[in-house]
Amino acid sequence: MFRKEKECKLSAPEIEQRAVELLGQMTLKEKVWLLNGNWEMLTNGLRFNGNFYNPEPIKTNGLKRLGIPPIKFTDGPRGVVMGKATCFPVSMARGASFDRVLEKKIGDVIGKEARALGANYFGGVCINILRHPAWGRAQETYSEDPYLLGEMGSALTESVQAHNVIACAKHYALNNIENSRFFVNVKVDERSLREVYLPHFKKAVDAGAASIMGAYNLYEGNQACESKHLLTEILRDDWGFEGFTISDFIFGVRNTKKAIEAGLDVEMPLPIHYQKKLLKAVKSGIVDETLVDQAVLRVVKTLLVFENCPDKLEYSRELVTHPDHIALAREAAEKSMVLIKNENAALPLDKHTRKILLLGRLANQENTGDHGSSQVYPPYVVTPLDGLKHYLGDEAEIIHLDEHQIDQAKKLAPEVDCIIIVAGNDFSDEGEYISPGSQEEFFKPVIKGYKNMGKPFQTVLMKIASRLRNKKMQADAGGDRQCLSLKPAEIELIKAVSGLNPNTIVVLVCGSMIMIDDWAARVPAILYGWYSGMEGGNALARILFGDANPCGKLPFSIPQETGHLPYFSSSDKEIQYDFYHGYTLLDKNGHKPAYPFGFGLSYTHYTYQELKLEKSDDHIMVTVTVTNDGAVDGEEIVQVYAGMEKSKVERHHKLLKGFEKVFIPTGKSVEVKIPVRIDELRVFNTDRNRWELEPGSYTIMAGASSNEGTLLKGKIELE
Repeated sequence: MFRKEKECKLSAPEIEQRAVELLGQMTLKEKVWLLNGNWEMLTNGLRFNGNFYNPEPIKTNGLKRLGIPPIKFTDGPRGVVMGKATCFPVSMARGASFDRVLEKKIGDVIGKEARALGANYFGGVCINILRHPAWGRAQETYSEDPYLLGEMGSALTESVQAHNVIACAKHYALNNIENSRFFVNVKVDERSLREVYLPHFKKAVDAGAASIMGAYNLYEGNQACESKHLLTEILRDDWGFEGFTISDFIFGVRNTKKAIEAGLDVEMPLPIHYQKKLLKAVKSGIVDETLVDQAVLRVVKTLLVFENCPDKLEYSRELVTHPDHIALAREAAEKSMVLIKNENAALPLDKHTRKILLLGRLANQENTGDHGSSQVYPPYVVTPLDGLKHYLGDEAEIIHLDEHQIDQAKKLAPEVDCIIIVAGNDFSDEGEYISPGSQEEFFKPVIKGYKNMGKPFQTVLMKIASRLRNKKMQADAGGDRQCLSLKPAEIELIKAVSGLNPNTIVVLVCGSMIMIDDWAARVPAILYGWYSGMEGGNALARILFGDANPCGKLPFSIPQETGHLPYFSSSDKEIQYDFYHGYTLLDKNGHKPAYPFGFGLSYTHYTYQELKLEKSDDHIMVTVTVTNDGAVDGEEIVQVYAGMEKSKVERHHKLLKGFEKVFIPTGKSVEVKIPVRIDELRVFNTDRNRWELEPGSYTIMAGASSNEGTLLKGKIELE
């Protein structure tokens, strides 16, 4: 019951009984009509100044006659996409925080604001793995590492659902390329599927996730939303998932019979292949009515659980962008930023700085991430320029120039106290790819959906709109990244001013890894600032001037060269995924990263000592002493990795299996205890179709990053 047994007014047997009673009172049509969304695209656009997508909840029909409420969908994950909601840093930034507690606080705010804006369903627990940094929607997920993904996704799930908002984990599964997501067939062996691409979804289910959204891509020749292996055999039979599944929007379902038989319960956001087609399929005997009954029961039982749990508070509109929520957005931005280079203590800047040269167009651009389904519309956004002005007031002069004013920048560079270069990406460089092709291809299923909803006027309008300009839908959106480096003009700017001022800092704005090899040696300080949300500019100023001590760590590895990354294509119709990517691929091939997974500097220094390992029935307790022997207080992220050198099966050399963020005052030592669940060390035996623990000697490593040269190591025997 989604971890709600203690609070739900009805017991599990009572939920089951009530759902069966309701099902028995429904006509076939009423049952089928429960299983699709009714997106009012045109009405939204007219009522909300051209915002067609999700300015208000996207609802299913529900069944008023029997008191069954509709599903009321809002998207995410950087906040609630409806209204003027709080905009947090993107998920990749929050993954860099390695902070479960912080993510739970963010989920708490999202749950409150979703309810205040009329939603009961949050489609924003995005936990697809970052297989390759070119992926256009990398910013919506947390990491290249399955363990970190699962921990952060679970934290968000639990806290959102505490407010009786159904949390949806997406996109299940293997959705790791953007431009080809509507047609690419992903092939992957069963062990790689289970150990690399699915464990984070399993964690979300174990955390109580009440809904799962399927993906657009194909898996082994079937649409992911029509894969019985994914939706039934693994999700329900193996994992015991009790909630309901929904399709990804518009293009997720292609075949009515295959989808319902595979275990796809609800088609969103329009009745294209369900509703009338599903009703006809049942009446003609093509689809067994018991499959519809099964889907209806899943939806109804889930709604009954959430509807019968008491609310924590009154969800008034005043909760949206409450001052406490805005303060949390700033805190999240501060704790997400990752300092990867800081030669000669270039940072923090002197608080008496009086003249700053701020370079780059992004320094004065509201830039919270892509403009696809995850876009949040906060009441304001603090840019880097705004943040510096707020922090320094009228006492300092800030000169802002863009990339095309290099000569002027070179002239001013030696005269200022410091140079801050803001470079990277925006929505035009990376983000959601809206359509599989032309405007006509996008509108065709939407027209069908409107027709099936019985809206002839809107159907005609959509037909007219589809013929006005039959062009590519992607003119102003990013899709997959075409280049992993900065833009040529930004690189030219950095090279032109580097060396002219010892206090030169580059701030990277992005949602994923940026290759920096061609200019990093020229500047003393580099900070990943990310798409940092509505309070990002204020957070950046506090980091730069030392009011906040950077504590974020890279949620991905940065290779020495792009050739060390796995194969990636945005156009291939078929792609093979395997067992390795990210730091596991670098380890396999013996490639030293430029910056390792889990790496991040601080304004203080930490020393690791005294690794201890103690085995209990279900976990290994890893204990390490960490000392802050620097000059300022700080938070450190202690990481634990595990490997097995003499394994009888192929394994990753090491994998993250535990982490903890701890506050350590200057001059103090803290004994940090991190449990590693023995289940986390099991491998999937494809011959026996089960998880098994291989007996033998395991290597447990603890330290500040995945850099093996700095990790403390110990051995432990497991049977």
